Amino acid sequence: MNHLIVALIIFVCVFCSALLGLYLRTLLPEHHLDDDSIDVVKLATGLIATMAALVLGLLISSAKSSFDTVNASVTRDAVNVILLDRVLAQYGPQTQEIRGTLKQIVTVAVQQVASGDPAQQARLRRPEALERAEDFERKIEDLAPQNDKQRRLQARAIELTNEALAVRELGLLQAAGSTPTALLITLVLWLCIIFGAFGVFTPANATVTIALFLGALCTSIAIFLILEMNTPLDGMVTVSMSPMHEALAVIGH
Repeated sequence: MNHLIVALIIFVCVFCSALLGLYLRTLLPEHHLDDDSIDVVKLATGLIATMAALVLGLLISSAKSSFDTVNASVTRDAVNVILLDRVLAQYGPQTQEIRGTLKQIVTVAVQQVASGDPAQQARLRRPEALERAEDFERKIEDLAPQNDKQRRLQARAIELTNEALAVRELGLLQAAGSTPTALLITLVLWLCIIFGAFGVFTPANATVTIALFLGALCTSIAIFLILEMNTPLDGMVTVSMSPMHEALAVIGH
């Protein structure tokens, strides 16, 4: 489901819980709203709020870590591609075709990632994409070095190819991650209880309603950002592909 729709649903649930609390206040007998009752509910609400804050912080930390990992993998891939192209260029004119294949593979991959289309991005995780990368590595292994320098360059090219594949797979695995549904539902349930309690023990007026509205809006925005950062290759919050575009401008020359 679209992350914006999920955030909107969460906002509606949380804010409606607050409005329900304001309504229930008008129905409850007075002895349910005395100081002792309010103190007990405040303690229970404080406990739930603490747990909700911990879970929200955990989700934010996890999403930020996932986003940073994919962002770093893009930069590392760009560096490896440039280094690999230069090593192949130093090997000699025998690698001209391989360098052309490298640029073609990188161009297609960047286009698929930057498209924002999940169907296009899914192709990066298909066996065919890995087979193309393995075929490219075999072409480097099939080179016939004529001297020690070319043997060293061939070994370095194979090493860079393996590193690029490892980083790419790590980035794709992180990009395919998602927020645990059970944890998200639990968090939203806790938020609804908290905002409902706010409404029950607060006299209804415009200021209170606006405050509850803004609180529900902020929490839904926070969850929206968590969902977006957990899918860093598509959506409104994505990693920058500038390093790969710069690498494409350099390689093959």
